[in-house]
Amino acid sequence: MRLVRILPLLGLLAAACQTAPAAHSGFLTRYDELTPPGFSLRAAVTQRRDETALGSFQSVYIEPAVLIDGAGSDLDAGETTAVLREVDRRLCFVLSRRFAIAPQPTAQTAIARTAVTRIRPTGRIGSAVSAVAGQFASVPLLDIRVPGTTGGLAIESELLAPDGSQAAAVTWARDATIIGRESPSLSRIGDAVQLTGAMGSTVEQAYASPDRDRHAVASPDPCAAFGPRRNVGRWVASKVFGFATGLYQPEIEGLALPAVP
Repeated sequence: MRLVRILPLLGLLAAACQTAPAAHSGFLTRYDELTPPGFSLRAAVTQRRDETALGSFQSVYIEPAVLIDGAGSDLDAGETTAVLREVDRRLCFVLSRRFAIAPQPTAQTAIARTAVTRIRPTGRIGSAVSAVAGQFASVPLLDIRVPGTTGGLAIESELLAPDGSQAAAVTWARDATIIGRESPSLSRIGDAVQLTGAMGSTVEQAYASPDRDRHAVASPDPCAAFGPRRNVGRWVASKVFGFATGLYQPEIEGLALPAVP
């Protein structure tokens, strides 16, 4: 019982171990003036924003995310493609709340470009051990992981104004922590997929100036190719699977699947 009582404290300590930033890949058009936007417990983040340039457009074309050479060297092509698709999905969902999403680039649209610069695979054996241990030492809202077996994700992203200048940019890297909210997974991309949620929120904050309000998503949904924003049936199935096994499997939620043409 004493161990269970101190686990939340250990979680806070584990979260304090910030992820090391990924080296600049050369993908962004410029890296000067990138600075941390504030203190972060877990992610390594830098960003820059040109408020004047951000006010010069209302619509954005999202280029498909690309993989920097070597970023997914421990994964197969299907796994890296699935991560890229989930990055695209998350970015489309969050940016469509701030901008009109253009189906094609035009002279009036900004262009969002993103590269995945690092994918750290999730350890399958460690995840299985973590899932079993979690059934006996459950902590509400937290998952206990085997050290050295958690995965991670790093990206670089920029928003180019219609004139080609960099209106905003962000670098982001984060690894799942040994005590945190990323569940163990038998999928090698389980942690990377789970971390795309935090990644999307950070990019949204970097791209949206403080005076740009959120708005209702257009109809039809410009992100419909990625499936529904909320699939209650799959969400329930994932929760049932997670409760029964202690594991996260992205395919059950309909994630990490091929995009709809």
